Formats: sequence, C-alpha cells, structure tokens
Amino acid sequence: MKSTPAVVLTGLGALTPLGNDVATNWSHLSTGVSGIRALEAAWAADIAVRFAGQVTVDVDAVLGRSPARRLDRVSQLTLIAYQEAFRDSQLEPGGFDPERVAVCFGTGVGGIQSALEQWKVMQEQGARRVNPFTIPMLMGNAPAAQIALACNAKGAVRTSVSACASSADALALALDTIRLGRADVVIAGGAEAPLHPLTISAFAQMRALSTRNDDPAGASRPWDTTRDGFVMAEGAVVLVLESLPHALARGAHIYATLAGAGITADSYDLVQPDPTGDGQIRAMRLALADAGLSAADIAHVNAHATATPTGDMVEAAAIRAALGAATDQVAVTGTKSVTGHLLGGAGAMETLATALALYHRSVPPTINLTSPEPELTLDVATTARALPHTPLAALNNSFGFGGHNVALALTDQHATRR
Repeated sequence: MKSTPAVVLTGLGALTPLGNDVATNWSHLSTGVSGIRALEAAWAADIAVRFAGQVTVDVDAVLGRSPARRLDRVSQLTLIAYQEAFRDSQLEPGGFDPERVAVCFGTGVGGIQSALEQWKVMQEQGARRVNPFTIPMLMGNAPAAQIALACNAKGAVRTSVSACASSADALALALDTIRLGRADVVIAGGAEAPLHPLTISAFAQMRALSTRNDDPAGASRPWDTTRDGFVMAEGAVVLVLESLPHALARGAHIYATLAGAGITADSYDLVQPDPTGDGQIRAMRLALADAGLSAADIAHVNAHATATPTGDMVEAAAIRAALGAATDQVAVTGTKSVTGHLLGGAGAMETLATALALYHRSVPPTINLTSPEPELTLDVATTARALPHTPLAALNNSFGFGGHNVALALTDQHATRR
C-alpha cells in the first residue's frame, strides 16, 4: 500500500480582534490580552448585546477601495489573512504547479452582511438599486474562490459549512486532499464577518450570548460559574498546508504537523450538544487514531470552550473520557476567552493557536476563569504554561450547531524552529 505523506504547516496568516498579523495575535494570546470591546456603530445602541470581537484593519488601505467594494467583509478579511499566509510560506508566484494547489476553506454564514444590506437597499430604494455584485459577494464559497483567484489555484476549491466547526472541517478536508495525492499544497482555514444587528440579536434571543455590556473584556468566561454565554467575533485565519516532501524540496519553514482528524455527528439536537459527550469523545479518539497517537502523547488541548452554561462542562467531561488518566498531564486552554468566538473561523483560529503553542512550547492562558466549576477536573492554564522540551502533541476541538464535532491532532514533528 502506498504510504501517505505527512502534512505540515508552512504559512500562517491571521486577522482577528487580537491584531492584524500572526505576531500580534500570538503576543496577545500568550499574554491574555482580550480583543473584546464595545461596539461603536450607531445601531449597537438599540440591541441587547453591545460588544463583540472586532477587527480594526483599514480594508481599503490594504486591498484598495475599488476591489474592496466588490467583496463582502468576510472575503475582505479572508484575502488580507491570505496575503500574510502566502508571504509567510515563501511560495513564489510561478514557482509551483497551479494544478497541484487546492483551497479548502470554511465559513458558517458567508456573506451575510451583503445579503442583509442589499435587502435593505431593495426595500428602501427599489430593485433597480440592488448591487449587481450581490450574489458573488454573499455566496458561501466566495472566500475560497477569492483565495483561488489570488494564488491561481487550479486544484479543487472547496468550502465547508458546518457552523462553528466549519474551518476545522476544512482543515480535515485539506489533510485528506494532500494524503490522497490530490494536491501538494492546500490553502486552508476559515473566516466569519457576522457583526450585524440581526445576527447579534438572533443569537441574543437564543440566550446564547453573554450580556456583560459593562465588562466586554471579562465577558467570555469558559468553565467559570458566572459564565453567561459566548462573545461573537469576526476574523479570518489562513494556513498553508503542504506535503512534507514538497515542503522539504523547497526548503520551507515548518511550524507543525497536522497529524490527524476525527469527525463525528451527535444526531441529538440541532443546537444543544449531546449531554453524554459521545460524539465529542469519538471525535477525539478518532483524531488520535488517525495520527497514530495515544492519549499519553497529548500534552495540550485547545478546547472549544465557548463559555456557554451547558457546552463547557459537557466538553470537559468528554476530554477526560477521551484521554482517561492521561488527562492529568494535559494543559487545557480556552482561547475564546481572549478572542471571542469567530464562529465558522474558530477552528482555524484555534488550530493556529495550537500550532504556535507547540512551536513556542507555551500554552496561552484562559482568562476570566476566577470561579471554576466545582466539577471541573481539567488542568486549565490560567497563565501561560511552558510545555516540556520533548516531542509534543496536542488536540484542538471544534463543535458546531447541528451536532458537528471535529477534533484535530497536531504535533511538533518536522518543525524547524527559528
């Protein structure tokens, strides 16, 4: 049987509430600097939840005013993060076979802002005033297609839509694409731009969001007894994945290895997680098996940890069930406490955080955990935690509405630390 190549991360790009590049994101992640702040838009005054994780980049300055106007914000953020990742990978335009480059990208709601804005235009100004670029702006596959156009990718260009597991799903698809020999390079990741009064109000009506309007930075509180919901955020994270032979042949810098993936469904409820955690447990175990790892190999888990009353403790129990006695040696963190919840982009953001934790041998802290649940039996890092200078492996969990569960396994094998 033909052996499958290892799949490595060779380029990173991030545009999130923490900052406009990977270095700033890691600096704020590792020191626990929150990216959550009050919404300043006029419409925010009339809704129940008036804070979120916001990106501060000047899109027109980076992309140009005319090109930016033809893109929904989700594609704007995606292209900016892609530019950093492509530069970081040191792939040279014309220096690769376009037919061997693919794109696997995830988003939960896609270009929802364009859809809602143009509906408002039609209501107020009539059908003839609707932007002719509306469909290319709102379609869910637009971010993936824009990446493909930017890098001339002519392999498969695919979009994963599985709620908050979307970009983790896309990374699992990228892993399979390279393993199956269908591409040498895959541009992967996820993005979301959901900050609109309708989306915020809809989640608020579900009682899914924190309502700490007087304390935005302290609102996302994974595993804390005072948690009251997640904090919505926007952003984009793009990762360049390559087969190890391809990366080595061109002397690429390697951050980490994406070693395995586990994907399951709860088939329990459209919104609530299965209280037994069965699907989450199976996803983690499948990821370990796919990576050829045991529970004892895991030093770190970046948890989904949204700070919802139900979800946090279901996941905590699932982690302990999946890893057994080895859980006691695992440093767990919930980086949504710092970034907020990027929805469809969350899996990519937390894969980036996990890869950098292995690369720098340091687990970023969970902030705002001042009163842990009494039943919490995980070793949650509330300050930056050093990892041992040994071969390292970690899990990253992503779970989404619809009962989607994705666990990704990463290692520091093949990493070339600068």
